[in-house]
Amino acid sequence: MKQLTSYEGLHCANCGASMQGEFCHECGQSIHSVLKPVHGMIEETIETVLHIDGRIVHTLPPLLLKPGFLTMEYFGGRRVRYIAPFRLMFVLCLLSFFVFHLAIDQITAKASARNHPLVHVSSEALDDAATPTEVRKALQDELSGLQSARDTGVLPQIALDQTDIAARELRQKANQRLIALGAVPMPAASLAAPPAAAAVKATGNAKPRDAAPEASRDESKPIEIAWLPDVVNARLTALRQQMLRNWRAFKHGDPVASAEAKQRMINGVFGALPPAMFVLIPVFAILLKLFYVFRRRLYMEHLIVALHSHAFIFLSLLLITLVGMLSTWLRPHAAWTGYALGLLQGALILWVPIYLLIMQKRVYRQGWPMTLLKFWFVGWCYYWLLVITLLVAAALGMAH
Repeated sequence: MKQLTSYEGLHCANCGASMQGEFCHECGQSIHSVLKPVHGMIEETIETVLHIDGRIVHTLPPLLLKPGFLTMEYFGGRRVRYIAPFRLMFVLCLLSFFVFHLAIDQITAKASARNHPLVHVSSEALDDAATPTEVRKALQDELSGLQSARDTGVLPQIALDQTDIAARELRQKANQRLIALGAVPMPAASLAAPPAAAAVKATGNAKPRDAAPEASRDESKPIEIAWLPDVVNARLTALRQQMLRNWRAFKHGDPVASAEAKQRMINGVFGALPPAMFVLIPVFAILLKLFYVFRRRLYMEHLIVALHSHAFIFLSLLLITLVGMLSTWLRPHAAWTGYALGLLQGALILWVPIYLLIMQKRVYRQGWPMTLLKFWFVGWCYYWLLVITLLVAAALGMAH
């Protein structure tokens, strides 16, 4: 049974007002002191986490399955059970872009490994060698190639482990070939690749570039737009120079510099996307205000609709990406799971426009013909706003 507490005779330590409860009705300060034992802080932490978890349970299912429900609840004044719209959108935005970034990194790594193998081992030269001298020379060439691949610094750990396994297999095949030719097998210590030769071979494929002076001249050209302040022109010039340096390193640099430039640009793009989306959301709210100007709703109401809409889009992007990653992981082990998850992923993609259409119908309460017409125009305008936002984020990312 909850114990009743009397606050008669107590005064707020901050403003001196008489206390009528745990919080001062004048300044809002709590009567409880922050100086408390550690177990008290642990209890408050657990209570806060469980409270947030409760709001997550009440927020995420209707956000995904009930179009417009959270918005109507917010308009109706029932807000305490749910996560605030901006906080919900902010967290889902960061989570979705983080997971999508991981998926892009995996896809890029697999495509690069498939189209441009970093490690290539062939034992044909050992098999074709007719003398022990040719066997030793062929073995040294293959070991030097493996060392060159290691020295690039772009191989993942699994590829580095494969190079060690390939080196051992080459030594075994070389010894088998030497035995077949009647020669004495070489000890493993004498079969190591010379580091100097490996380093030379690692950079041997790099072509000399005579375009460096020309690229430097392109970078030195300042951007001068008459109607912009000098500070903005200087900033644009710096962004352009960094973009050209990244692109040149990615296209014409050595493997290490190219990989670093590529990863730097990808990280820059994903770092610029969340702020760009935060700018897009209030612009989208203005778009809703223009299309529903005769509904006499406040701009803040349209902004809440925009926040909940984008929270749903980010949640859908997160689920679609996770389902795709899970399908890629399970398909080699069980093909049927890949097809089932592919159907689920397709259903999630189709649910996005259907959800947004139903949400627009329920929130603004217009007939289906007018709702469909406005949904098409709003979607068309939003598409171009999104394209411009992504282009700006890509430009800022390439200049990272």
